Formats: sequence, structure tokens, C-alpha cells
Amino acid sequence: MLTKKEKIAYGLGDTASNIIFQTVMLFLTFFYTDIFGISPAVVGTLFLVVRIVDAVTDPLMGSLTDSTRTRYGSYRPYLLWLAVPFGVISIITFTTPELSPTGKVIYAFITYTLLMLVYTAINIPYSALGGVLSKDPNERVSIQSYRFVFGMLGGLIVSSCTLPLVDWLGKGDNALGYQLTMVLMSCFGVGLFLICFKFTKERVSAAQNTQLKLKEQMAIVWKNGPFRILCGASIMLLTSMVLRTTLAIYYVKYVLGEADLVTQFVTLGMIGNILGCACAQPLSKYVDKKRAYIYLQYISAAISCVAFWLPGENLFLAFLVYFLWCFFTQMATPLLWAKMADTIDYGQWQDGQRLTGLVYASVVFFIKLGLALGGASAGWLLAYYGYQADSEISQATKNGILTSFTLYPAIGSILVALIMKRYILDNKTVQQINADLTARNKASSDT
Repeated sequence: MLTKKEKIAYGLGDTASNIIFQTVMLFLTFFYTDIFGISPAVVGTLFLVVRIVDAVTDPLMGSLTDSTRTRYGSYRPYLLWLAVPFGVISIITFTTPELSPTGKVIYAFITYTLLMLVYTAINIPYSALGGVLSKDPNERVSIQSYRFVFGMLGGLIVSSCTLPLVDWLGKGDNALGYQLTMVLMSCFGVGLFLICFKFTKERVSAAQNTQLKLKEQMAIVWKNGPFRILCGASIMLLTSMVLRTTLAIYYVKYVLGEADLVTQFVTLGMIGNILGCACAQPLSKYVDKKRAYIYLQYISAAISCVAFWLPGENLFLAFLVYFLWCFFTQMATPLLWAKMADTIDYGQWQDGQRLTGLVYASVVFFIKLGLALGGASAGWLLAYYGYQADSEISQATKNGILTSFTLYPAIGSILVALIMKRYILDNKTVQQINADLTARNKASSDT
């Protein structure tokens, strides 16, 4: 059994990650369009193009972590080595040098690519670390619940503090305000990564795999049917989720007509995220993880559709519905990440290979692809519906923002539920697989 102290320390690593992840989800599109002055269509393309780089770097990073052997373990050392570079590049990404329009686009491409590279290099080993803290499937849900509660606390810090800090530190200069805000956020995140490194311990040893080439490792991983299902669900889930959260600022500012309430709106959503993540473990005690995950997607879709029909002047209902959507959507998140560890056990049971880092890297790639598609879709939809920063917004544009914020994410949630119906690792099957693996290990040690 892990102590609460270690679970909290692990969770603080996701607080650090989410300071950047949630900033990208909530504010980077708005920062690029309204602060840096890049067109929405270019921003959308930027988010998608960078994923081509991730297609190469993610599996390489996963394979690298699986082969890493240090006195600190296979995955923890990267938190120590990369915390400071992660913080520095985060600041540079939110820096706005005086450049020509073309120069701004080039700068954004370079800095965002670097940010995603260093995010890959630290987040993949961090994610894999959660799969080697314990062998117990129930404990894994608890670990992931702690992770995402503390991760969403990072999101709460971002949502509640970013815009006020931008105003306070920038004193009217929003570009400077964003830069200085990221200096504070990044320093805080570096400290949290170091705490996570110091107070966690790897207990499931990385398998001493034969000298398989990366291509052979990828082939083994891709044979894993439950893993492929999670990849498909992850890309669809993140696309719809990021589309909705990215457009939250535009929804409040233009559809509700309450620009001064953006911080309160996204902060309430983060509170819903935290409470939802905290409820994941109690839910998993009474409902099978697979069944619970599917039901939660249908609930999220229904709530998102309700938001489409709300009268724009009813702020209370708009805030309440967004809170409920965040609550039920994020309740499913720890369940998804606990399933990733289950697919690793399944892969070892099926092929005798435990490729923890590579599995997490591959799923993280599809998550980031969903992040890119969601951000890209937001930019493209804004351009399609005629949005232009600092100009009068037509009713047709407002209607487009409303539709994109509500109905499209609902469709995504329904597709996630349909994909997950094909997932075969229910609780009973996972317990049987773990019993088989334990018996194999015992037989091997006896001989």
C-alpha cells in the first residue's frame, strides 16, 4: 500500500504538468490570436503540424525510458533532469518579441514545437511512473485519482490566477503580463516536479526485455487490442474536450456577453474537474470501470447539448451547466488512466513483454493528437464562422461559437462511449490476468 504522502507527491507532478497543459488548453489560442496577433486559421494549423513531430518523438521517448536504468529507477530521473528546461521553454513560448507577421508565425511554430518536445520528454516518464508505483489494480485507480485531483488543482491555479496576474503584472501591457505570469507559474512547477521526484518510489521493476528494436516493440504494442481501443478513445475524447475548453473564453465573452466573468467561469469549471476526479475512486468501488466510463460519456454529451438551448441571458444556468459538464467529464479521467496500466498487464500476459514506457508514450501521443485536433478545430471553426479579433462579432459568428462549444463536443463524447463498448478489460478480467501473472512469476522463481 502506498502512503498518502507518496500519492500526494505523485499528484503534485501533475499539478506541475497542468500548469502548462491547462494554460495551453485555456489560453494559448486566445494568446496567439488576441495578444500575439496570429490569425485563427494559422493557429489551428500550427497545433496540428506540431503533432507530426510528436509522431516520431513520443515512441522514441517511451522506448528510451523503458531502457533507462539508474539508481533512481527508469522513469523518475527524467523529472529531475528536465524540470528546469520545461520551465524555461514555457516562459519563452509566452514571450512576444517584436517581429514581422511572418516572423511571429515562425517564432510561434518554433517555440510551441520546443514546448511540446520538452512536455513529451518529462510527461511520458511521469505518466509511466504511475504504472510502476503499485501492482494492485484498485490502488492504481487511487493513484490516478490523486494525480488528477492535484493535476486539476494546477488547472485551478491557471484558471483563477492567469488573467488577474496578467493584469497586475502587465499593468496594461498584456504581452508583458503573460510573460511574467509564466515566469511565476514555471518556477512553481519546477519545484513541484522536484518534490514528485524525491518522494516517490518505483516498485514494479522495468522488464529486462530482449534487445528488441523499436519497430519490433511497436509491433508488439500494437497487437494489444485493449491498447488500440484506448488510443481511439483518447484521441476522440481530447478533441472534443479541448474544443470545448478552448472556446470557453469566446463563449463567455461573445455568446454570454460577459467578458469580465471569464476567470470566474473557467475557475468554476476547474472546481468541477477537481470534484469529479475525487469521485472517481468511490465510483470505481461500486461500478465496473468500463461501464462507468461509458455512462459518464453519455452524461457529458447530454449536458453539453443542454448548454446549446440555454437562454443567453441566464448566467446562473450557463455557469451551472458548465460546472456539471466538467464534473462528469473529469470523473472519467482517472478511470481512463487506470485502464492504461491494465493494458500493460494484458500485454505482458499476452506476449511476455512489459513495455510500460512505450505504452504510455503511445497513448500520450494520441492524447496530444486529440489536444492538437481540438485546438486546431477551434481555430478553424473560429475562422470559418468569421471571427476576427478586436472587431464587431456578428450574430452568425456568435451562433457558430455556441454550436462549436456545445453540440460538436457532445458528438465527440458519444463516439468515445461507442468506441469503449469494444473494450474487453472489465474488472473481473483484469483480476484474472493479474492472478495469472502472479502464478507465472511464482513458477518462474521456483525453477
